[in-house]
This record gives sequence, C-alpha cells and structure tokens, in this order.
Amino acid sequence: MTEKAFQDYYTEEHSLCYGCGRLNPDGLQIKSYWEGDESVCRFTPLPQHTAVPGYVYGGLIASVIDCHSTGTAAAAAYRAAGRPMGTGDEIRFVTASLHVDYLRPTPIDAPMELRGRIKEIKNRKVVISVVLSSKDQVCARGEVVAVQLTKPLGG
Repeated sequence: MTEKAFQDYYTEEHSLCYGCGRLNPDGLQIKSYWEGDESVCRFTPLPQHTAVPGYVYGGLIASVIDCHSTGTAAAAAYRAAGRPMGTGDEIRFVTASLHVDYLRPTPIDAPMELRGRIKEIKNRKVVISVVLSSKDQVCARGEVVAVQLTKPLGG
C-alpha cells in the first residue's frame, strides 16, 4: 500500500504503544487503513504469539482489536471534523472499554484480518465493532469504546 496507515500519523510522543507504536521496535506495529467505511488491518502472527500449538494467544487477539480500534477512532474523528489525518491539533484516543468474544481458535499459520465499523461517534467517545477473521473464518468479534484525550499524554 502506498497510503499511510492511521498509526503513521501519530506524533513521536504517541508512537510507543506495544500494539501500534511505529517507534516500539519490540511491539506489534500494526497498521490500519480505510477501505470505504470500514477500517482494515492485516497482521500475521509469529510463533511467539502461540497459545497452544497451532493457535494464537488470546491476549494478542485482544491487543490487535484494541489498537486497531483506537486508530480507527482517531481516523473517524478526523473524518468527522472534515480534516485530513495529521493536520491541526493531534486527535488521539485511549481505550475506555474492550470486549472480545472468542468464537473459534485463530490459526497461527495465516494472516489475521480485522475489519472495523464505527457504531457511534459522539463528543469525545467513539464505539467501534471489529470482526477478526483468519482463513476465511470469523474467529473473534470485539467492541471498543474509545475516548479522546483532552490533553497530550504526560501533560
């Protein structure tokens, strides 16, 4: 892809997250993009993400749903404000609530695809629903309530 991921617009100060921080060399460094009205992230698990032989650890699944959702919330807030990402004051979100339903074991030997949809955007709150699939099967569903930061982290 030639377009920048949502996470590529985060300032250096906000790019250290284990799940989505591009400046965290030990992190997952997930990337999320718009495909129409859905946000999409594709992530390939590594052997160290194993729960039981052949399947992904549930905490990793929760992490990628979480970070994909907060990135989606930021991108949606920029869209709602009529601004391209990376313009004006930075818009960043943190997780207020994360719910994951594990529907079937997620294979470790294939990429995961996450598709997010905005359920609600109101004031500083965005609710995102996410479907995680692997090998053309839905493996997990998640819902995240993300809340916009009112001041920079550490400020």
